[in-house]
Amino acid sequence: MAKILVVEDDVDFALTVEHALQTANHTVEMVHDGGSAMEYLRQSQYDIIILDWQLPDMEGIDILSKFRARGGATPVLMLTGKSQIRDKEVGLDGGADDYLTKPFDSRELVARIRALLRRQSVAPSSTLCAGDVVLDPNKHRLTKAGKEVHLQPRDFSLLEFLMRHPDEIFSAEALLTRVWHQDSDASSAGLRAAIVRIRKVIDADGDDAKSLIENVARVGYRMRG
Repeated sequence: MAKILVVEDDVDFALTVEHALQTANHTVEMVHDGGSAMEYLRQSQYDIIILDWQLPDMEGIDILSKFRARGGATPVLMLTGKSQIRDKEVGLDGGADDYLTKPFDSRELVARIRALLRRQSVAPSSTLCAGDVVLDPNKHRLTKAGKEVHLQPRDFSLLEFLMRHPDEIFSAEALLTRVWHQDSDASSAGLRAAIVRIRKVIDADGDDAKSLIENVARVGYRMRG
């Protein structure tokens, strides 16, 4: 199972792609414009990016160029109605790993994703550290003082987000929007409960004042740098 970002402005077509990927047991996040895509790529890590060439505010090839320029190594599959060989050359030379011309069969899309995931086995490490807590997003592995510990998937995603943004304060609303935005059960109470569960796993004792996750009164939460 892979975590996949789909960037496609045609909502109906994007839903078709999402369904095909979810049927293949992948986790899908979806945006419909370039600005949102850049924000998601800054905030989260994905196993695969499916990127439409034609978007309302910027071209997919420009998003790809910016992503690669800042060191983004995630495999990118370009989707487009452009079928000329020259267009494919531009996409591949611009940093795309594969190219799929619309319309296409969903089975081919899923097969291309499988192929990209096989190539990804040599992807660079993206380990995150905070004190003696080490989180490996690629292996979905968390250790405390060298010993492996476990979190629920939603709690793991929340901790990963906070560790990616040390010393930044996020309100409860911001965390719900950015981390659990596709979860219909997300709530402020659920977020507080998740923070309690995470602290029990990553902190040395039950003293909230010394927790790696700081509660900034009337503002939100931040990971101590």
